[in-house]
Amino acid sequence: MRISDIPEITKLSTPEKILLAEDLWDSIASDESMVPVPKSHREELDKRLRKYQSAPGNLLSLEELRSRIKRRR
Repeated sequence: MRISDIPEITKLSTPEKILLAEDLWDSIASDESMVPVPKSHREELDKRLRKYQSAPGNLLSLEELRSRIKRRR
């Protein structure tokens, strides 16, 4: 489906379009089982969970995270 399929959408103001997009996203997100998760994402999450479970104390503090982010800029 495209915007041109629903001509009323083109008549909306930008703020109205944003609200419509938010409403659409909320309706999608309300049923997470309908949103497909790629296999690669599940594998990455499983890898990160195993890493955390093997050493749960190896987490960064908020300050350490901020420092790493600043160094990358």
